[in-house]
Amino acid sequence: MGVVLYPGFEVLDVFGPVEMWANVPDFKVVLIAQKLGPVKSAQGVSVVADFDFEAAPALDIMMVPGGIGTYAELGNPVFLDFLRKQDQTTEFTTSVCTGSALLAKAGLLKGHRATSNKKFFSLAVSQDSSVTWIKHARWVEDGKMLTSSGVSAGTDMALGLVARIYGKDRAHALAHVLEYQWNEDPTQDPFAIQ
Repeated sequence: MGVVLYPGFEVLDVFGPVEMWANVPDFKVVLIAQKLGPVKSAQGVSVVADFDFEAAPALDIMMVPGGIGTYAELGNPVFLDFLRKQDQTTEFTTSVCTGSALLAKAGLLKGHRATSNKKFFSLAVSQDSSVTWIKHARWVEDGKMLTSSGVSAGTDMALGLVARIYGKDRAHALAHVLEYQWNEDPTQDPFAIQ
């Protein structure tokens, strides 16, 4: 299970899901970036990537976070090519927040339903009009693609993926152990009403 980092990523986009997935014994979470070493988040906290793009293993599950750095990565062909390459063999490709804009720009959401952060929804929509963009959703599952709304929704999506693989009881047990109140209904999105 690999999280693809870039400068300006959103901390909770990454570490909400990582907190859930790292507590699943069958998952090994790795952090990947274009260059090995520290990657500075939008909040100014740096995180160290385990692998660069060249050395990254093939991923069963890939997650792309959002963040202010999305804008720069939309114009980064190396980043987008890495997403395309990994997606060829993933069992699941996921995103949080504006990470869906990056998946869309890479052409990975064509013909799928997807969602994104409400404040930057038009950014995601502008990347690929063939995507059925769903504004009122905590997260959206369509085939192997799971995209979530803004920031904290990624944690709900992460548990949704655990439920999809292992069943809802396992996801509920994990949320309980981590003292997290899981919003298990992907269509229940209190932030869509503005």
